[in-house]
Amino acid sequence: MPKVKVKSGAKKRFTVTGTGKLRRKHAFKSHILTKKTKKQKRNLTGTGEVHKADERLVKQMLWM
Repeated sequence: MPKVKVKSGAKKRFTVTGTGKLRRKHAFKSHILTKKTKKQKRNLTGTGEVHKADERLVKQMLWM
């Protein structure tokens, strides 16, 4: 039986913390940044947590 592979797109986008929570990057921070305010861009920096409603699907993609 072959090994089960992780979805490579999810592997690149999500990280798991030590306590098992899922972290994600904010959207809308990759391009067309000239029309966004400094405050908007600053608030999109860093990571957030995956919403509870989406957690099951993300874990399924990562085979947790």
